[in-house]
Amino acid sequence: MKQQNSPFVIASDIGGTHVTAALVDTNHWQVITESTTRHHVDSHTDAKSILSAWAAPFQEVIQNRTRTDNSVIGIAMPGPFDYENGISRMRDQDKYDNLYGMDIRRELAERTGVAGDNIRFINDAAAFLQGEVFAGKHNGHTKILGITLGTGLGSAIWERGNNAVDADLWKTPYLDSNMEEHLVTRWFVRKAAQHNVKVTGLRELLQLRDKHALVDDLLAEYSHHLLQFIQFFSDHEGTEKFIIGGNISKAWDIFRSFNTNAFDRFDIRISQLGEQAALIGAAALFV
Repeated sequence: MKQQNSPFVIASDIGGTHVTAALVDTNHWQVITESTTRHHVDSHTDAKSILSAWAAPFQEVIQNRTRTDNSVIGIAMPGPFDYENGISRMRDQDKYDNLYGMDIRRELAERTGVAGDNIRFINDAAAFLQGEVFAGKHNGHTKILGITLGTGLGSAIWERGNNAVDADLWKTPYLDSNMEEHLVTRWFVRKAAQHNVKVTGLRELLQLRDKHALVDDLLAEYSHHLLQFIQFFSDHEGTEKFIIGGNISKAWDIFRSFNTNAFDRFDIRISQLGEQAALIGAAALFV
């Protein structure tokens, strides 16, 4: 990789339904708001369409940037993924199956004009936690655990003196399958469908809260699953300090209300940076 003289890094957060890119100022750990661009992605379409959708926001940031002449790209990417070599390993995750085995670094280099050596990847949950620690000034702690709740279940560990790393707990056996299947968007969709209620996710389910008594039952059940995961993660890593993010975390107060005393045994903070945390964490790959 060529010398990174500029403090500005092009960073991206790739999710199950979107891709966001922006310039990040690594001197101050801030996203340059006016540079931010976001595109919808159909994660079930063909590989060419997905890659074109991923590349589009990078191309926009590169074309519009005025703060740097040095293009490097840090990408927060969901797993399973070979982060060192840039190879997608996602399969049976309800997203991006058609990219399995592809060299994503090479594909994006061809579409953006940025050299492959200047494109780096980090697990999205690790990027989120890294960004929260850097920008939120939580680095006074010894160890912090991160959880992201959305189309996938992300888990990460940050310890003082080290970068955040993927804890890779999504596949932890739980009940009839694994932890992820009980803590992500498709759980709400599947559980509502069992009661002949059609929703695309938690937001739509919450809109039905006054109409269907079953909604609170599902929220209480989800709260129980989340508590079990937090307890498992805490016991596994020996700390009670958590930062939780992802779209589902926006309903944290509701989930907490079903098990207030149990949740309050932990030191839990909900992300205040949102998607910016993952962007900052991805930019940190070049510092």
